[in-house]
Amino acid sequence: MNYLFVFLGGGLGSICRFGIAQWIANYKFQFPWATITANVLACLVLGILVGLNLKGKISSPMGFFLMVGFCGGFSTFSTFTNETFQLMATAEWGKAFANIFISLAVCLLSLFAESNWRGRDPIFPKILALCYFKWIIESS
Repeated sequence: MNYLFVFLGGGLGSICRFGIAQWIANYKFQFPWATITANVLACLVLGILVGLNLKGKISSPMGFFLMVGFCGGFSTFSTFTNETFQLMATAEWGKAFANIFISLAVCLLSLFAESNWRGRDPIFPKILALCYFKWIIESS
């Protein structure tokens, strides 16, 4: 039965990732913002879920559906790797290393911050998301 939960969550996460990619494609950025956005959001969601799971507030089936399925389908390491490789192949080294740094640093920070949330209003991800999207729009 856990396979079914992972399957359904993964499909939903993939559809959400595709939606973000389509939405961000309208802006015609020369940087892989759609992948970074999906990965950061997936890490924020996973961080919240890890925090809730540590408190015993997520059932095992819901954990498989959301943590393994949805977050696994929503985040995309293979696309991140391919986009970084393409930037390197075209000698866009600054963008390639920025992609690596931003992806790793922001995703790790997001997961850490949210997994350590202990019942407070999670204002940090809201502020981070607003700053992140404002920075994306202004840097294009």
